[in-house]
Amino acid sequence: MEAYLGTVLIRFAHILFGVLWIGLLYYFNFVQTEYFKESEASAKSDVVQKLVPNALWYFRWAAAFTFFTGLYLLYWLSITVNIGIVLGAVMASFMAANVWFVIWPNQKKVIAGAPDAADAGAKAGLASRTNTLFSLPMLYLMVYSAHGGALPMIAEASMNSLWIGLVIIFLIEANALFGKMNAMIASVKAVIHSGVVLTLIFGLLVHYL
Repeated sequence: MEAYLGTVLIRFAHILFGVLWIGLLYYFNFVQTEYFKESEASAKSDVVQKLVPNALWYFRWAAAFTFFTGLYLLYWLSITVNIGIVLGAVMASFMAANVWFVIWPNQKKVIAGAPDAADAGAKAGLASRTNTLFSLPMLYLMVYSAHGGALPMIAEASMNSLWIGLVIIFLIEANALFGKMNAMIASVKAVIHSGVVLTLIFGLLVHYL
């Protein structure tokens, strides 16, 4: 009974932190970024100095706790592992790494007004848009797999879907680290549309390949 209750609480924490993390990700990309395009310089500076650091604190720690509670569920509790869980977990891991090792370090430069703040902001923006792109297929795969989805177990599945999915993920992440903002994710409308298309691609991979 105690073990079961502990599992339930960890699952609850994983979902709670995930909601906070992805909610703030969408706030940054869909609300704050669009506001910055229209705001006066003084208003933008005030937001960067007073609001952004607080929001980033919740953002990065929500990402960390989502990752670690997910890791606990995946490895220590040995939950059912299927293609969707693996691909979703890889995407979520890259997303968490982007938060801590790309977005946060570069946003600190923006907040501090460093000489390379503009370049740092662009790097953080690219990683943030990439996370937004990943978020839709990641949520689909994780939710579907965890709530009754009939995806095959790793041992029973075709490895083609896994390897193709991993290649797609690594190429997208490589662009986040070494590439540049492109038309597929440059605007709010574009990243939503691209996220839906990517979700369909991963859905086809895990269900039919």
